[in-house]
Amino acid sequence: MSENPSVLFVCVKNGGKSQMAAGLMRKAAGEAVDVYSAGTKPGTAVNALSAEALLEVGVDITGETPTSVDPQMIRDVDLVVTLGREAHVESVPGTRFENWDTGEPSERGIEGIERMRLVRDDIAARVNELAVELGHRKP
Repeated sequence: MSENPSVLFVCVKNGGKSQMAAGLMRKAAGEAVDVYSAGTKPGTAVNALSAEALLEVGVDITGETPTSVDPQMIRDVDLVVTLGREAHVESVPGTRFENWDTGEPSERGIEGIERMRLVRDDIAARVNELAVELGHRKP
């Protein structure tokens, strides 16, 4: 681990929201923040609509692969952010935990790429706030 602040984004499948958050944080903070993502029950691939929505804003996660939450990683990072209501990670002393209860447009009948754009924009706003808080927002 480097001297940079570090954040682990976690969702259930590590194919959508946590991958989006990690990609957006890499764009927002560059090399100044160490960024990781994982899932509590990882799927087999990145969600195609998540990847498409991010490509629209210049972030490419198409080469990412869902991975499982590593208990050592949880101890090593400065912050663990769970996305949504379903992902649960046991807290560890010395590591800060946050939950981003991201909106779920499908509950309002919004599906497909429109749903993913809304999810992306919600996560992007939170990521940008976090990058500023960490003092590492790229100009």
